[in-house]
Amino acid sequence: MSEVLSASAKSSINRLSRIAGQVQGVARMIEEDRYCIDVLTQLSAIKSALGKVESAVLKEHAACCVAEAIASGDEAEQRQKFNELVDLIEKRR
Repeated sequence: MSEVLSASAKSSINRLSRIAGQVQGVARMIEEDRYCIDVLTQLSAIKSALGKVESAVLKEHAACCVAEAIASGDEAEQRQKFNELVDLIEKRR
């Protein structure tokens, strides 16, 4: 990882820190025997926030790694990056 983080990376790290706090909050809610719907609502918010981080990382990958492979003209590298994306999409199903 580079010493200078991109704005996107900083944003993702900040978001992940907030998510970690949310997860700890949900654990406390369960310990306190809070209403199930309130817990489920918070879990849904956490999943949504993780989805946004995932999307940001995927966009960064496309903008940097995939774009570099395309610019390189190296067909093997291009194929590898494409296959990585296909594998990722298949895992999400």
